[in-house]
Amino acid sequence: MSGQGGKTKESIIEAAIELFTTKGFNGTTIRDIAARAKLNPANISYYFHGKQGLLEACLVSFFEAYLSLLDEEKRKIEWEDPEICLHRAIRKILVFQSDNHLLTRLVWREITIDSQVSREIISSYLMKERYYLKALTSAALGKNYSALPVSMMIIQLKGMLSTPFLNSHYVSEVWGMHPKDPYFIEKYYESVIDWIQATMNVQKSALFMEHLSSPVIKTV
Repeated sequence: MSGQGGKTKESIIEAAIELFTTKGFNGTTIRDIAARAKLNPANISYYFHGKQGLLEACLVSFFEAYLSLLDEEKRKIEWEDPEICLHRAIRKILVFQSDNHLLTRLVWREITIDSQVSREIISSYLMKERYYLKALTSAALGKNYSALPVSMMIIQLKGMLSTPFLNSHYVSEVWGMHPKDPYFIEKYYESVIDWIQATMNVQKSALFMEHLSSPVIKTV
């Protein structure tokens, strides 16, 4: 965004994110958003055609940036170590969500609510997310690993990446940290990578045991 119009739209989106997160979509009015952004309510109708259009703009802004990070690493698996690409993608996603913790919480909460507003716009983004995560995870696991279904690993990984931001109050109460804190992101990233490594070790062990139990074929 550039120019005065861009600054106005950014102010409206920032105010909406804060209010939608704290008061909920239904509990927030156009006047609330305009007052927080210190603008005339007519600006919201002009740029976003109402509150629903504003929520859609928030969702789009999140997923476009989020998916670009996954796409960037997915492209690199052709010439870089896929496992490094997966690790780097995870780190980028955690940092991005931390830097945009209010928007992140809003987006994942809208998905859990499964409202008509979010369902129409989010479904295609979630399909793209699944595609990128599957490509990165499958490449990191390698073609020889078949003991663990990739789809199950993606579900577990997805939960790890979103839960701290969806339940930031729990993180604060239990660990005394907030997902926006860089220290938390560093330690949490290490935990996710440890889980991935442990999962891959289980995968390798299962493959090894499968090899040992296979009947020996004798050739004459």
